[in-house]
Amino acid sequence: MISDLQRLGQSLKRAQWRDHRSLDTALRSVGIGLVQWDALRAVEAHPDASGHELAALTFMSDQAFATLAARMLRAGLIERRPGGGRRIHHTLTDQGRRLLDEGRRAVDETLDQLFAPLDAAQRRQLQHLLDALTGDTR
Repeated sequence: MISDLQRLGQSLKRAQWRDHRSLDTALRSVGIGLVQWDALRAVEAHPDASGHELAALTFMSDQAFATLAARMLRAGLIERRPGGGRRIHHTLTDQGRRLLDEGRRAVDETLDQLFAPLDAAQRRQLQHLLDALTGDTR
């Protein structure tokens, strides 16, 4: 018998899996995957962040982010520059910014469909509950 808490955990995981799969499919139509798009979004939002900080923001290990950043550098999506000591700063190229912007449109359309079963008040309530669960105080 599954407990209520286990069911809640599975429902949360199922919603996350559905959202990630749908978002990745939508982003592939503009030429980028969800992991890359999320990294571009983090680079744009945190221009002075170190690779370590960007890894944490994108839920990756330092090594995984470094590998992804190297691929994005080769693809012409980001640039790197020294930031003092071992710190490296990442910035978007014009191509990276274009893909980020195109991706935003695809993501917004997809999320609108995914959250369509909830009205505006339910969406706000869900956001409030998730913020409480994760300790997000924004």
